[in-house]
Amino acid sequence: MKDDHNNFEYNPPLDEQVEILLSKLTLNEKIQLLRGKDFWTTNSIDRIGLPSFGMTDGPLGVAYHSSKKGIRTRFPATIGLAATWNRDLAFQMGKAMSEEVKLSGRHQLLAPGINLIRSPLCGRNFEYLSEDPFLSSEFGADLVKGIQSEGIAACVKHFVANNSETKRMKISVEIDERTLFEIYIRNFRRVIEKSDPWGIMASYNKINGVYAAENQFLLQTVLREQLGFTGHVVSDWGAANWTKGVASCIKAGLNLEMPSWSKTLTPKKILKALKENEISQSDIDFALRPMLRTFFRVGLLNDKNFLMNRIPKVIDDPSHQNVAQRIAEESMVLLKNENNFLPFSLSDMKKIAIIGPNANKKFGKPFQGGSSAAVPPFFITPKEGIIKYINNYNKKAKKSEEIKIIDKFDKIDEADAVLLVLGLDHGGNMFRNIIFGVDGDTEGSDRKNFALSEKQENLIHDTVAKNPNTVVVLIAGSPVDIFRWYDDVPAILNAWYPGMMGGKALARIIFGELSPSGKLPVTYPKYLKDHPAHQSQNTFPGDLKAKKIYYNEGIYIGYRYFDKYSIDPLFPFGYGLSYTTFSIRDISCNNEICTKEKPVVIKGTIENTGKYLGAEVIQVYVKAIHSNVERAPKELQGFTKIWLNPGEQKEFRIEVEFDSFKYYSEEKHSFIEEPGEYTLWIGTSSRNLPFSIPIRYINA
Repeated sequence: MKDDHNNFEYNPPLDEQVEILLSKLTLNEKIQLLRGKDFWTTNSIDRIGLPSFGMTDGPLGVAYHSSKKGIRTRFPATIGLAATWNRDLAFQMGKAMSEEVKLSGRHQLLAPGINLIRSPLCGRNFEYLSEDPFLSSEFGADLVKGIQSEGIAACVKHFVANNSETKRMKISVEIDERTLFEIYIRNFRRVIEKSDPWGIMASYNKINGVYAAENQFLLQTVLREQLGFTGHVVSDWGAANWTKGVASCIKAGLNLEMPSWSKTLTPKKILKALKENEISQSDIDFALRPMLRTFFRVGLLNDKNFLMNRIPKVIDDPSHQNVAQRIAEESMVLLKNENNFLPFSLSDMKKIAIIGPNANKKFGKPFQGGSSAAVPPFFITPKEGIIKYINNYNKKAKKSEEIKIIDKFDKIDEADAVLLVLGLDHGGNMFRNIIFGVDGDTEGSDRKNFALSEKQENLIHDTVAKNPNTVVVLIAGSPVDIFRWYDDVPAILNAWYPGMMGGKALARIIFGELSPSGKLPVTYPKYLKDHPAHQSQNTFPGDLKAKKIYYNEGIYIGYRYFDKYSIDPLFPFGYGLSYTTFSIRDISCNNEICTKEKPVVIKGTIENTGKYLGAEVIQVYVKAIHSNVERAPKELQGFTKIWLNPGEQKEFRIEVEFDSFKYYSEEKHSFIEEPGEYTLWIGTSSRNLPFSIPIRYINA
């Protein structure tokens, strides 16, 4: 805006720009902006030069179906990203995805998904981050920062308590106030405080009987007034259809209904609601302001040709693929390595076998798995990655005979070692999965079984019988039951869904070029019945006749439950082996008495005492010694990941945030800090915490 008298450009504050634009819109134009024009874009207002605002799925990269059939980078599953425990990789992934969103002619990425992993059987666990709200929100915030660093709006989803897919459009989550806030809303609260996302998606489900898209308490009182959210709220696709209607959604704080076929905020229905005084024009203005704010944040009015004929069919960016590879490499979790069976030494090998249903499976078909169906320009499977690595070695090595690849089951007894690649998949496309279900990782349905298929378990036993030197590689987005065959194999590596560069990353891990450094962002139970979400049918998948799912475990999600009831998991939260070894020493705290103004800082020294380059994740858990309410035995409240060469040592520093000393008070309906005695536990998993420091928090 130009001031002619003083001859300088005046840039009004954001809220002033919103009011100026709002004043230019007619009532009918405002109404048009409250719902989608089609599946992925809003209506344009040509009269004032306002283009359409475009959105795209998904958490693993720009999805094929929402980017005009664009071929884009397929990143590892975000549960794998969380398994890296490397915040910087989250930012880099967000930034790379954002660049591809922009090249795809869109303004918003419908990501990240930060719903907590409440059950191992949730179909969308692979798109989420962790069972722990601290770890989940740390990665969620850095993903948002990366996405929005390029002027693209993030859309954090799904608000709130959407932790299963079974009957997701009709189910009501029955949850007590403290659990809702202290566990599930806290996850979103920290992301909002740390990264200021420009968008949030309201979930399909009901929360205590009220749909999220019309839940005024959650969308207004909590999200805006308590959490300070300033962006727009979009419905999950079609979610508003299940609500009571126009007045309910608009007054609740829903700012955009998607997509166009969703039939709640239609012009006809909104005008009828106005005529019958169910809503006012000020209600419409109030609902529209956050959407206009996002338009300015992404520069929508400055790029009128944003969606015009500049969209590449294929994005084949080596720098983005490098990010994807680094995430894959750092995400892989070594679950078992008996007698240092891994890594393999190529100089000692003559034959290696690569078999299994996921050995040569390419992930990334259109609609496969749902919203995260990014289709890559190429996809390196485990088999392809191993073969290429060995071929390169054969060309350089001066051995008398080359290493040979065996891919036939009847020949595996001739191999020095067998890579048996198992796990889950995404089934067919999302629509088929929703209708017929699939026992895998996908949007629209939950897994029915914790175990691998009977066919895969039989394959394990048959393979080990022919060749006991077998490594199982798991390609899956959730924990699976491995307890039944854990003792049968010397090594198990969890590779999650490692994305388009996964085969190359796997080869570097298997042959010792890199040491595994991933740590579990979830707990692996020995038995499904040990898991807090599976104490009855009502807790998962729920009472499907009554369409209610009961969160009876309360605040004891994941490792909190295992700690509370002294249940031994198969692998604890934060667990992961390495090829090398580490020594941690000289642990100290900056002060024994801390306040809000004097945060706790843990310091120490870590040394790589082994023979391989590797990384260790140092984790800090907080335990309240005495409390006015029942609290979890301990909670993750800090971590850092450190890479070290053999013999190298470094000092580390971990700050414990003020938020660590808070709990949610149902009496005061807010988070309150609790002065008193605490213990800080420091180590390398939730069950390996050799160091402890007593501190006192005072409310000074």
